[in-house]
Amino acid sequence: MEYKFIKSEVKNSIAMLTMNREEVLNSFNYEMAMEFQNALDNYENDTDVRVIIITGAGRAFCAGQDLQASLNGNKSIREIVAEQYNPIIIKIRDIEKPIIAAVNGVAAGAGANIALACDFVIAKENASFVQSFVNIGLVPDSAGSWFLPRLVGMAKATAMVMLGDKVKGKEAEEIGLIYKSVEVSKFETFVNEFATMLSQKPTFAIGLTKRALNYSLINNLYEQLELEENLQEQASESYDFKEGVNAFLEKRKPVYKGK
Repeated sequence: MEYKFIKSEVKNSIAMLTMNREEVLNSFNYEMAMEFQNALDNYENDTDVRVIIITGAGRAFCAGQDLQASLNGNKSIREIVAEQYNPIIIKIRDIEKPIIAAVNGVAAGAGANIALACDFVIAKENASFVQSFVNIGLVPDSAGSWFLPRLVGMAKATAMVMLGDKVKGKEAEEIGLIYKSVEVSKFETFVNEFATMLSQKPTFAIGLTKRALNYSLINNLYEQLELEENLQEQASESYDFKEGVNAFLEKRKPVYKGK
């Protein structure tokens, strides 16, 4: 697929997906959503990709749905959610590779919730997260009502979705909404160094760990213990496990391959 509304680059085992509708704060139309999904599918199937970064062009991460496109289109809100956003959230959680949301500016509505679905959210200090649905008479989608209570607790989640207040990067880190808030001048360097560090880790085991974390939110204790047993068996049969053990015994730094 030829991309018009996103940019996709793979370098040194790191994939960079940039939402690229800068003039509308990278808000989604149907075409951008399909390109976004296609890029995620490609990254999942590309064995050279070990880490994925999602970010936005210009001064915004993503302002959610392009309301003008919605009004001018022939799809219902339900169809937009089902076809555009639900598949994106599912892909982000199902891809067994670490995914970083590099939030460079405002992340609103579905844009905020796409970021929160990622494994690591790194934001500029002056970036903001807004559950803006209530401001136009809608309810949270893109799993916002699922992630938020688990990240910040029911009281704070309720306030965020019912009041639609902005949460800045520093506060977002303090309340546990995101992984890290970074000074604007250090943001790009931090994201790149963090992604490089992740790409050198045993990403096969990290992918299995991601699966375990996903199921931990729905499994009971006994189900989770059984899952851990099965995943540990898979991890122990990997190249990375053998390399990790050999490196430990030989007192050297391991060189993992993500397999």
